[in-house]
Amino acid sequence: MARTFKQPGLFNPKIIILGLAIICMTLLLNYVIADDSNSAQMAKPQAMPVNVTLIKAQNVRLWKEFSGHLTAVDYVEIRPQVTGLITEIKFVDGQQVTKGDVLYIIDPRPFIAAVEKAKANLIAARKRYSLADKEYKRSKNLINTKVISQRIFDERINTRLVAEAEVKSVEAQLTVAEVNLDHAYIKAPVSGRLSRSEITAGNLVSAGSNAPLLTTIVSSKNIYADFEIDEQTYLSYVRELAPEQNAADVIPVKLHLQNDDTLYAGKMHAFDNKIDPASGTIRARAIFENPQGRLLPGMYAHVRIGSANEKERILVNELAIGTDQNRKFVYIVNNENKTTYREVKLGDSVDGKRVVNSGLNAGDKVITRGLMRIRPNMLVEPKISTTKNTADNT
Repeated sequence: MARTFKQPGLFNPKIIILGLAIICMTLLLNYVIADDSNSAQMAKPQAMPVNVTLIKAQNVRLWKEFSGHLTAVDYVEIRPQVTGLITEIKFVDGQQVTKGDVLYIIDPRPFIAAVEKAKANLIAARKRYSLADKEYKRSKNLINTKVISQRIFDERINTRLVAEAEVKSVEAQLTVAEVNLDHAYIKAPVSGRLSRSEITAGNLVSAGSNAPLLTTIVSSKNIYADFEIDEQTYLSYVRELAPEQNAADVIPVKLHLQNDDTLYAGKMHAFDNKIDPASGTIRARAIFENPQGRLLPGMYAHVRIGSANEKERILVNELAIGTDQNRKFVYIVNNENKTTYREVKLGDSVDGKRVVNSGLNAGDKVITRGLMRIRPNMLVEPKISTTKNTADNT
């Protein structure tokens, strides 16, 4: 008996179940692979972008600022040197005058009369001397022939000497009279700016120790700035000088007034000869040109003095410096683009940057911003800043 075989149909339940199982396994395998891939990507650290500056040594002149005040190079109190009545005042209050300009006129008539009298006395004295000299010469010839006695000759010698002394005395009187006449015209002893007149015309003034103050005058061409610097700054700046150099000649000085950014260039005039042990400072004086008279005595000013020479120094922006208790530090980026904590010793400030005395070397890459987000050994993506790491030497 022959057997007949039935061909399985397409909707056999076993086949359908098997197919569904294969599909589920495939989906599950794809999900596991994708999940592992995402986990690997999440596990891999991301480099944080940071701005860095490449450190370079630069020639820098250090500046330090001190408070000071301005004083006049020449300050004169104008007082009368002769007694008399003021007849005229030749200036207005606050006027700029030149040395030799007449400021006051004291009635000159008595002094003119004294000069004329002294001249007349001088003429008479010279005449008497001339006569005495002729008598002396005549007697000198007669004494040799014994025509006159020795006593008469001695008298004529004495008369000549007295007449000569009288001439010198009257010449001195004339000089005094002429000086008093000149003092009747009170002149400016220096060029500068006048104060107001303390006495008006018509007042009687007298010379002497109690002579009244008429006005004052201060020179305006140049002006002093007096200030005090600490001992350490003085020693460090002077130590840079060569033995033959004078500190007052090579140390640059600049000045600006309060609420005024205008800089006035000058030069050191002198340092004092001792350190004040109470304050640990030394007095210093700088001199500035003041052709327009904008700087007035008594003004408070900020005086900046620079080091004598420029030196190669490493500078870092103050934004890149962090504080760890009493220590200062920066973060640098190493060759593996990882951050490294670096403690630094800082020096003077130069236009928003600090001099680094130790802790950094030329070629280091210093992170300049966002220190709060940085931790040691962190992977970063450095971006070199295009801004030059330079200092303002003005």
